[in-house]
Amino acid sequence: MAIINNVDEVLHRIRVKLYPNYLPKVEGAYIARTDNEATLGVREVCAALKNRGGFTGNYDDLVEHVHQFFGEAAYQLCDGFAVNMGYFSVHPNVGGTFDKVSESHDTGKHPVAFHFRTRAPLRALAERIVVEVEGLADSSGYIDEFIDVATGAVNETLTPGGMFNISGHKIKIAGDSPDTGVYFASAADPSLRVKVDGHLAENAASKLIGIIPALSAGDWHVEVVTQFTGSGSTGLKNPRTIASPAVLTVPQPAS
Repeated sequence: MAIINNVDEVLHRIRVKLYPNYLPKVEGAYIARTDNEATLGVREVCAALKNRGGFTGNYDDLVEHVHQFFGEAAYQLCDGFAVNMGYFSVHPNVGGTFDKVSESHDTGKHPVAFHFRTRAPLRALAERIVVEVEGLADSSGYIDEFIDVATGAVNETLTPGGMFNISGHKIKIAGDSPDTGVYFASAADPSLRVKVDGHLAENAASKLIGIIPALSAGDWHVEVVTQFTGSGSTGLKNPRTIASPAVLTVPQPAS
């Protein structure tokens, strides 16, 4: 007599580290954040499809076609269409409120945003993910996200001269040392560091907003150097450096 065991195969694993929970009205001492070294782009995903997924076509053609698809999807989104990509869908949304029917759209008062919704296939995959907790993270300060405002990309690109938005924990620029500030360090040559010049539009414990300096094409890491401790007027004796592992790319200029 055959015996059938219904054992679910572990398809995926996600590594996380625990951070102190400072969210208001949220129970629990710690929250989990994924412990990733980098964000994958189109070229990396296409390479995985070629090497692991069994794609037999031309790699460069694949990359070009994916870029074309996303470019057209973005065009349709900007025309007000929602786009269902099978595993997730993207929906355009106009925020804010209108005081009267005849009121015109104002980009500041009624910002246009795009909302992502998971679809059934991705939710089904999520049930097969094993989460591995790798202990308590260093909570002395960390950079969570770097947003290139010009492109909207998160932890991916740099647009010299454009605005950046950094979110994290204990990243406020504070202290009397001339070394404090926001820096971009070259991934190819860590000794090459470019400091953000000028006033930060926002300088808070969890958010920094400023202008990306003139950087050459290539890969960079963002670093925050500060004497901020989060305890009022008490600062560190010496500055400490909070570095993001995310690789931020300034693209090569178009030929």
